[in-house]
Amino acid sequence: MGLFNRIKTATAVVEAPAGPDLAHLTGDWTIDTAHSEVGFSVRHAMVTNVKGRFTDYDGKLHLDGTTPGNSSAELVIKVASIDTNQAQRDEHLRTGDFFAVDTHPEIRFRSTSAERLRGDSYRMTGDLTIKGTTRPIVLDLDYTGSATDAYGAARVGFEGTAVVDRSDFGLSYNAALETGGVLIGEKVKLSFDISAVKAA
Repeated sequence: MGLFNRIKTATAVVEAPAGPDLAHLTGDWTIDTAHSEVGFSVRHAMVTNVKGRFTDYDGKLHLDGTTPGNSSAELVIKVASIDTNQAQRDEHLRTGDFFAVDTHPEIRFRSTSAERLRGDSYRMTGDLTIKGTTRPIVLDLDYTGSATDAYGAARVGFEGTAVVDRSDFGLSYNAALETGGVLIGEKVKLSFDISAVKAA
């Protein structure tokens, strides 16, 4: 989400294509959970994707449009708020087979670096902690705009995705299918649709 104006290659440092002037975004921002969504999808029974979301979380951003490397993000998710639109499945996901909510009630993300790729596209690297295990992940992000809302608050929007292997975080439960393959895919796509409000 940081707004780098350079991209490093293996042999040289080259200027990234000109992007939007985002100096006005510099400052601290709080994620507005009423107008944001943190979701995921995973392959089910080898034929379709099950989608879900977390409804209880807090997050903050620091954006620096002048010194992009100073931009950062943090997100804390309450795992018990998982919602896949199927109560029995949600209860199973809260157990030790998956998230073990009683002993690991939170998922945490803290950024470690960021860069602008081109135009409105950015990339953020950070540490994701699930079930007591921390692994680096990469988020691909798009800046979707900024505005002053009807109440006079400055808002900024980002959409992003990341793909993780759930077994890397100890979420290894599965079941074999009679027709071959497994019940639950290993790859999980995370999705973020964020609206954040600038601190006064």
